[in-house]
Amino acid sequence: MAIGTGDDLRNEPAAAGVEARAISPVGRETLQDRVYAQLRNSLINGMFDAGDVLRIVDLAERLQTSTMPVREALGRLVSEKALESLPNRSVRVPLITRTRLDDLARARILIEGRMVSLALPHLTREDIAILKQANVDCDAAFETHGKDIGHVTSALNQRFHFHLYSVARSPVLLSIVESLWLQSGAIIRQAAQIHDEQGGLAATDHHWALIAALEARDEDAALRSLTNDISRSFDLIRGRLDAQEGGEVRYG
Repeated sequence: MAIGTGDDLRNEPAAAGVEARAISPVGRETLQDRVYAQLRNSLINGMFDAGDVLRIVDLAERLQTSTMPVREALGRLVSEKALESLPNRSVRVPLITRTRLDDLARARILIEGRMVSLALPHLTREDIAILKQANVDCDAAFETHGKDIGHVTSALNQRFHFHLYSVARSPVLLSIVESLWLQSGAIIRQAAQIHDEQGGLAATDHHWALIAALEARDEDAALRSLTNDISRSFDLIRGRLDAQEGGEVRYG
């Protein structure tokens, strides 16, 4: 059935009018957008090591697409500081330097702490239940699969934090948080590897402390728990840097 003007639709039978109202807007997501989203999600979830070189041809083959959308997606990620350009026209995940480490940690604690403060007055019982379930699922994943479940626990960690931050009702700050996570993916990946080697607190311990503080509406305790949660990953790598010569390290 052709869709005409408003007058045409009014002259159609009632069933046709219902059909017209049920039509949804056509999605405008491009292949480049899908490639960008895939690479972006991989970086956030720590699927690449610091120093990994990403070659356009290799990525295009893995994503089963042409090189153009990959090239454009990588360009966007370079502009977002998630990747850096190399002289040979390839790009790499930035190396971990002490300066970069300290700067990202400081920014994440500052911005994500503000998100927790903004979210606190709006949190409902349903929100707390969602946060608890994400933690329960993460604990269960560790018990079932042990150390070979990093991609799952990373996604659950992201689900935990971003649900909390979504309650803050600040799209502007949320986009900044996303950018910081995009730049921190390789750091979190390496910290998880060090944690597996050294042991220590369970990955969800600080989350449970944060949930308890949120339930008690204790902003100071919530901010301390968040700071401890973020700092743990960065502190693990600082310790590794202290044990090595120089201030730059590549893993993988």
